[in-house]
Amino acid sequence: MKHLPACLIGALLLAGCATQAPPPGTVVAPERFGQLVVPGRTTREELLAAFGATRSVSFDSGYQAWVYSAGGGGGASGKGGEELVLLLDRDGIVRKMRRRPAYPTDGQR
Repeated sequence: MKHLPACLIGALLLAGCATQAPPPGTVVAPERFGQLVVPGRTTREELLAAFGATRSVSFDSGYQAWVYSAGGGGGASGKGGEELVLLLDRDGIVRKMRRRPAYPTDGQR
């Protein structure tokens, strides 16, 4: 019983060092891309509700490009997997969608 607190503290420290999951929205199951995203109809709010926030780039025109990753070949980081690139107009409606397959050099640094 004397060693129980020390073991508990050690276990907590190890758990804190464990790899964290990617932020919500950055890695999405690939089959969900086609089920939920329809160019000309899907809105920004629907994307946020279905996939969560992700990386985005805003342009002077008011358009935005959003990128979601599929968790393929790169483990939890999503690196090396397929990507979904979306172009949203000023009104927040998806105008274009492109699925980019994983390339052999993805995830290499």
